[in-house]
Amino acid sequence: MPSRSLPWRDTERVYGQVTRLLHWSIAALMLWQFLGMGLRAVLGRTPLVSFFVGSHQPVGTVLFLLIVLRVGWALANHGRRPDHGPGFQGLAARLGHLALYLVMVVMPVAALLRAYGGERAFAPFGFEIFPAQQPPIVWMVSAGEALHGELAWLLLALIAGHVVMVGVHEGMWRDGTLARMAGRRRAGL
Repeated sequence: MPSRSLPWRDTERVYGQVTRLLHWSIAALMLWQFLGMGLRAVLGRTPLVSFFVGSHQPVGTVLFLLIVLRVGWALANHGRRPDHGPGFQGLAARLGHLALYLVMVVMPVAALLRAYGGERAFAPFGFEIFPAQQPPIVWMVSAGEALHGELAWLLLALIAGHVVMVGVHEGMWRDGTLARMAGRRRAGL
């Protein structure tokens, strides 16, 4: 059977090229962010840690933009995407994905709230997006600081659950879930 190219948009059988590009780009950038913060927690202040931490704000800004695109793309493809299935497992998958999307949006919003109210200008790529607040807007900074780090831990737990469930789908249920996002063999293409 001749190989057909992967569609741009999602279908009931597979996630399309745009969804896959957004998914794996976001995954790679989140790995970068978590690696940097993990190194900071373990090693403290070192040149290596400074390299990662110094990129946290610009990488986080790109991540936020990709997440906004991903949410918009998911909404544009609503009803076209592979179904999560019936019953409890399908409901759990839908709720898990909803939680991932929600935390992926709220976490950077908390960082932006902190940045907007902060005493330093927000300029992730060298041009100012938010000016410094003098005096800082304390409630914004406090709320952003309280939420951003805690939501990062929640996001890490959700991502771990997401990865574990991919393993369950592939290893136990053998239902082709990974193929719908990462490959073509079992996705029916």
